[in-house]
Amino acid sequence: MPSKNSEIDGQDKLKRKKKDRAKEIADTFEWLITAFILAFVFRAFVMEAFRIPTGSMADTLKGAHFRYRCPECGYQYDYGFVPSTYHMAEDTVPLNKVPSQVTMCPSCGYRRPGGDQVNVANGDRILVLKCIYQFLGPKRWDVVVFKNPAEPPINYIKRLIALPGEQVQIIDGDIYINGQIQRKPPKVQNELWMTVYDNDYQPVNPSIPSYNMRHWKQPFVAADSSLWKQDKYSPAIFHLDSPEDKINSLVYDTSLGNDFKAVYAYNDLSRNDQMPLCSDLMMRFYVEAKHDMGSIGVSLGKYQSKFKGWIDFKGEMIITRNDEKEPLASKIFTPISASPGKLTEFKFANVDHMLVLEFGEEKLTYDLGCNREDAGQIKADIAPTVEIFGSGKITLSHMALFRDIHYTTARFGNGIDQGWATDKPFLLNEDEFFVLGDNSPNSEDCRWWQSQGLSNKGLPQYRAGIVPRDYLVGKALFVYWPSGFRPYDRFPFGIIPNVGQMRLIYGGSGDLN
Repeated sequence: MPSKNSEIDGQDKLKRKKKDRAKEIADTFEWLITAFILAFVFRAFVMEAFRIPTGSMADTLKGAHFRYRCPECGYQYDYGFVPSTYHMAEDTVPLNKVPSQVTMCPSCGYRRPGGDQVNVANGDRILVLKCIYQFLGPKRWDVVVFKNPAEPPINYIKRLIALPGEQVQIIDGDIYINGQIQRKPPKVQNELWMTVYDNDYQPVNPSIPSYNMRHWKQPFVAADSSLWKQDKYSPAIFHLDSPEDKINSLVYDTSLGNDFKAVYAYNDLSRNDQMPLCSDLMMRFYVEAKHDMGSIGVSLGKYQSKFKGWIDFKGEMIITRNDEKEPLASKIFTPISASPGKLTEFKFANVDHMLVLEFGEEKLTYDLGCNREDAGQIKADIAPTVEIFGSGKITLSHMALFRDIHYTTARFGNGIDQGWATDKPFLLNEDEFFVLGDNSPNSEDCRWWQSQGLSNKGLPQYRAGIVPRDYLVGKALFVYWPSGFRPYDRFPFGIIPNVGQMRLIYGGSGDLN
């Protein structure tokens, strides 16, 4: 029979267990509340996730969109989903398939007919660093999230172009600050190159009349008496076998391939024909030198000038303008030695009044100047030209032509409306910023805001065409969830992560001028 003392000990133990359990529950709630507070503070002041709702920043950041692979050449591209086209409410992403629209491959120009049922992919989800602008000033080319001045509850995302106290103007697609052209940091520039033509993607049915409303033909055409030949078994490769003193040319023919207009595969095609020309271009290919004598180069025509960058296999890089005898820039490097199968990347770009020639790890640049006409008298109606020229025994592969972003000065790219900083300089006052979308013809940004911003904290209204400092939310940092893939066709959500598209969002890194 248990003693009285043992009964008391048992009751004490039971009480202690109840107290311990109550303490554990209290501790758990305390940790949950602390975690909630920390998460709230982190979200409010440090980092927050946002979903991209529209295509105004495409292709850098995508809203809801259709994913396509060209059925003729295999090139992958995206086309923006616009809910109003389907009589749906703004920011709707349907779970079921919807009829597709007519789209155009940005490489081969194939017009894909619409009407088939296609899934809609969600917009990119990004992380935004919210506290950074409390410690560091915003930089030009940053991708920023801000409150729409006309509707402060709504967040917008654009690229920051101009800072307080600056005078900004868009001239022939470029950004000028206080009369000087602004160059993009290298990582930003790399994001903004857009494909005009990629020779690795060639149509399987070139005879059908669906490539820019015509049959497809190779747009790089050998000039008269040129010895450039396409490979018999791989038409994406060009061979040259000529004397080292005979220059042979391949000319890009816009009557056969895509032209240089500021069009986006992401956008509706109805306005493409009237878009402005973009003359900031880059040509890239890989060179296999089968002899250590000869040369390879590219000519890029802008306005009334032709800029040439080429490599002499004896060991010299050269940049010239027109037929001037004196080079703009030159550089000696270790001569290449012919080695079968060895490929060296070649790039030549004319962008933001800067000529950039790259050959493997070697690089040569020439600054044309930052003033308005340092690259020549602006003739926006003169189409740019592209020519590859070379001599000796060489093979070219992986040829691709790109254009720079071109900021449009007419609404929707080809309208008659003029906006802020489009026809004349626009001066920013203290604490005022100017932003633009990367999808310039299809972006509602500072250029087109005609109504004043709503007041904040009882202050007077903000003037039209600016983002006030008070409305900056933070800097876009990382795409942590690009639109995922569905495990099977009828599954309602894209739950398989698109790991290959997770990426940093590059912004400003100082003044490059």
